[in-house]
Amino acid sequence: MKREVVITGDGSSTIHLPDWDEQYHSKHGAIQEAYHVFIKHGLHHIGHSEYNVKYDRQTDGTERVEISILEIGFGTGLNAFITLLEAENLDICANYHGVEGYPVHMDEIEQLNYPTELKCLDKTSLFKRLHEVSWDEKHAITSKFSLTKQQILFSEIEGQQVYHLIYFDAFGARVQPELWTEPIFQKMFDALKPSGVLVTYSAKGSVRRAMEAVGFRVERLPGPPGKREMLRATKGSETPST
Repeated sequence: MKREVVITGDGSSTIHLPDWDEQYHSKHGAIQEAYHVFIKHGLHHIGHSEYNVKYDRQTDGTERVEISILEIGFGTGLNAFITLLEAENLDICANYHGVEGYPVHMDEIEQLNYPTELKCLDKTSLFKRLHEVSWDEKHAITSKFSLTKQQILFSEIEGQQVYHLIYFDAFGARVQPELWTEPIFQKMFDALKPSGVLVTYSAKGSVRRAMEAVGFRVERLPGPPGKREMLRATKGSETPST
């Protein structure tokens, strides 16, 4: 399928699929959407919920916070890159697992302007490394961020109570409705730890109902620029996760 790099409303780039009239990120602003949906309402949210994260006591008596994150649709690596930057700012360790059925090519990655727009040109090599590291292996990108990438379909995801947080960033239901169904959200529910959280840019009623049908508690939240609402889903828990 043809892909082309385009500029979104906030000046950051994304990849456009002309045949589907679909983008990897919001046309109103790729970086704005990533921060609003996945960082503000995802990463920052669970960082304030003590039962959602793991605390490892270090030899010097300090505690290290570890958060396991699954991204559905690794794509351009924007969400992973911003999470890497935020892990440093928040002083947490992020164990990041990105799933992608159709990886973006390096010649396309070279055209993306995220380090420039995020004003962190000194981190450009880290952004490229996210894409250069091998698949199916865990890599320490920084002391605060590790990455495992898998080239599989979302329906092939396995794992029980592995993640604290899921970034659900699949292509929209208009073009890939099969990715927004009860069987997929059942896999997401199973993959989350108790009290784990899933965030997505979508606010469709059918998506909310599919989430609720598998057991999620779903909130409608203000959306990023260009969207009125988004969804955050929480897996119920009787006891805090560890």
